[in-house]
Amino acid sequence: MDFVALLTLFVLAVFLGFELISKVPPTLHTPLMSGSNAISGITIVGALLAAGYHGEGNEIVRVFGFIAVVLATINVVGGFMVTNRMLGMFKRK
Repeated sequence: MDFVALLTLFVLAVFLGFELISKVPPTLHTPLMSGSNAISGITIVGALLAAGYHGEGNEIVRVFGFIAVVLATINVVGGFMVTNRMLGMFKRK
C-alpha cells in the first residue's frame, strides 16, 4: 500500500475508535478499559517490531512504530491504574 492509503486507513481508525468509545455508557467504561489492556499489549508487540524495522528508505515506519509504542504503553498503564482504583473501591475498610 502506498502512504496515502495507509494514512487514510489510520484516520478512519481514529474516527471509528472515537465514535465507539464515546457511545459507551459510564458504567461499562472501566470493564472496557480492562479488556483493552490485553489488546494494547498485543499492539505494543507489533509496534516494537515496526519501531525496530531496519528496511532501507522507510523511516516513516520507524517513526509511526515509536509513536505506537508510546501511545499503547500510556493506554496499558492508564488502564491498569483505572482498574486498580476501581477494584480498590470494593475493598473493605
